[in-house]
Amino acid sequence: MATTHDHSALIRNIQLATGVTTVAATGLLAASAHMLFRFAIDTQWKHSIFHQALIAPDREGKMNQGEAKEAEQWFPKRNSRYPSPAAMGLSCMAGSSIRIASTRRRIYMPSACMAIPEPLKNKPNGHTAMPAWASPSSHIQRAQDLSEGRYVGMGWLERNDLLDWIRLIVDSDDQARILLFGGSMGATTVMMTTGTPELPRNVIAAIAESGYTSARMEFIDSARGMFHMPKLLASACVDAAGLICKRRAGYDFTEASCIPSLRHTVIPMLFIHGGKDRMVSPRFLDMNYNACSSIDRERLLVPDADHMESSAVDPKRYWDTVYGFIRRSFKI
Repeated sequence: MATTHDHSALIRNIQLATGVTTVAATGLLAASAHMLFRFAIDTQWKHSIFHQALIAPDREGKMNQGEAKEAEQWFPKRNSRYPSPAAMGLSCMAGSSIRIASTRRRIYMPSACMAIPEPLKNKPNGHTAMPAWASPSSHIQRAQDLSEGRYVGMGWLERNDLLDWIRLIVDSDDQARILLFGGSMGATTVMMTTGTPELPRNVIAAIAESGYTSARMEFIDSARGMFHMPKLLASACVDAAGLICKRRAGYDFTEASCIPSLRHTVIPMLFIHGGKDRMVSPRFLDMNYNACSSIDRERLLVPDADHMESSAVDPKRYWDTVYGFIRRSFKI
């Protein structure tokens, strides 16, 4: 017959096992969160996503043909008329005292990664027309390429960088009419900017392609998809990584959301997404569209397109939609 001493010993053993398990689980969660933070945010870690061919690995081949290729080639062709950023020393100091580079001085289309092709008058379908006055530019996101910094801001920190560039444009040309055009994290940067009270009235419209609604939701999706984590574990890991990010990069994944900004957005907005996007879930298209308060908002879903491949998969529908939106918004 079991004695009181036996019961006490059993309870102590259970408590010890629970304690050891809790410590081990906490340690594993902390290690996983640290790994996720470095993988997703730290551009200087050699194993981070920025050094891996994981973001739409087939995109380069698809974008290197047809009108998608023409669009990609048009941007450097237009900018070749001007000195390089290094030659001009053109940059902008962000609030965190890091230098953000740009591709040229006169900017009318601050963008994350996309270019719009100039008029192709001999094109049979005739749907690639673009006004000759359009002057493109691309500011390089912090911690990438020529810009300084170590940690990306998932759009939350970059929104202030973009506002700085917009002010730079307006200071040099107070009559400038600006189109914001961003893709992926650039799209989220744009969406986080359009509803801010400080947005100059020179910003006429914005296009967001393949943008996520919040960093937290995007990372939970990535943890479940890339690392096959159960939803509960993925959520816990992302929230823990967010705490690390708050301490090291100055922001938390939860606050890095475009919903508050979209609720105050009044300029025309075009949202684009690929129906087979494996990097940023297509579900974000409706979430972003429905959160937007603008009475002039439009969405385009290209069913067979992966991440940032919509212009290559269905170029006619893509460019017809983009140019129609621009003509309507700018009244040209």
